Amino acid sequence: MDARYTRTDFHDGISRYGASLIAAVHRLTTAGEWAGRVQMHMLVSDEAQLRLLPAGVPWHRATGPTSPLEPTLPVQVNRLRPDVVFSPMQTMGSAGRRYGLILTLHDLIYYEHRTPPRNLPEPVRWLWRLYHLGYGPQRLLLNRADRVATVSQTTAGLIAEHALTRRPVDVVPNAPQPVAEPRNPDAAPARSLVYMGSFMDYKDVDSLVAAMPLLPGYTLHLLSTVPAERRAELEALLARRRAETGAGTATGAHGAGAGTSGEVVFHNGVTDEEYIALLREATALVTLSRAEGYGLPVAEAMSHGTPVIGSDMPIFREVAGGAEPAFLPVPLDGDRPAAFAAQVRTLTAPGAWAVASRAAVGRAARYRWEDSAARLLAAVESVADERAQSRSRRG
Repeated sequence: MDARYTRTDFHDGISRYGASLIAAVHRLTTAGEWAGRVQMHMLVSDEAQLRLLPAGVPWHRATGPTSPLEPTLPVQVNRLRPDVVFSPMQTMGSAGRRYGLILTLHDLIYYEHRTPPRNLPEPVRWLWRLYHLGYGPQRLLLNRADRVATVSQTTAGLIAEHALTRRPVDVVPNAPQPVAEPRNPDAAPARSLVYMGSFMDYKDVDSLVAAMPLLPGYTLHLLSTVPAERRAELEALLARRRAETGAGTATGAHGAGAGTSGEVVFHNGVTDEEYIALLREATALVTLSRAEGYGLPVAEAMSHGTPVIGSDMPIFREVAGGAEPAFLPVPLDGDRPAAFAAQVRTLTAPGAWAVASRAAVGRAARYRWEDSAARLLAAVESVADERAQSRSRRG
């Protein structure tokens, strides 16, 4: 299993997906139903990655995924003589491989929003832009694999719609981390709203911030690291909205407004423990993103019993379960700040929050890493069997 996308400081989406899947596969292949049938090893590019990966898994070092040597990776991996390799991304080098290969395509976001992740080196960012100008490069990469994995039925449908691969596609969903006990649905939540995600334009954090003057007494917690320029843009937006609505403009400890306007707190990065603590006291997790491959924070919030207010789009309805009271949709068009504020106020009706909290826990129970790992292992077995049969026919 390719663990080279694991971060060395704290998880992002791809890092957490890969590490969590590795941990679940390790459990199933050492003490679960797959014990004795599959042996798993990891590929890492930096030993510091092992801190965020499960202990006790054999590992091998290879070049990094953004290295110019990535096309030569199969030469390195062939020496290890694996039957099948799984990568949580689709860009793994594959030319000259002598093993089965499963690549992962999480979403098609960057075909519509072509701003690459900011943490990539500038030459890689330019290649990223070129790669997403058309579907040809994607088809070339995916068709070099034996099978393709994705994280949702929504993305699987888009892969089929755009004919991105001739290979079988398996849905290996994201999942929240196990929760020992959800929060008490009968305890009144704090008047706080939690956003976990990046500040890229398509995430539409602007509408969340613009809504806060309409929500006096509430605090919007923006948890992720934010570039200084982007933070300045959002603070200026908040000031304009306060002026337009006549809301109070007192300045709080975190540099955001208080008074008769809702407050905005820029945390600029939090630990997992801080994230969970904020999530378990909040009224809702909030996200007005216009595109997602899965939306893991949605499942994470529901697993703790925290309702979700989010964009009304297929992937969030898939993860959150349609129009269940755990998920309060906000239209993609129109006055989004006003529509968002109205949904927040919906949860203040007598008994509404408790009903939504209980529904959230019930929905999140459908997502487990062990189930995702079992789906992946079934795909691995299919690839291994098909390759063995092909060798037998040739022999």
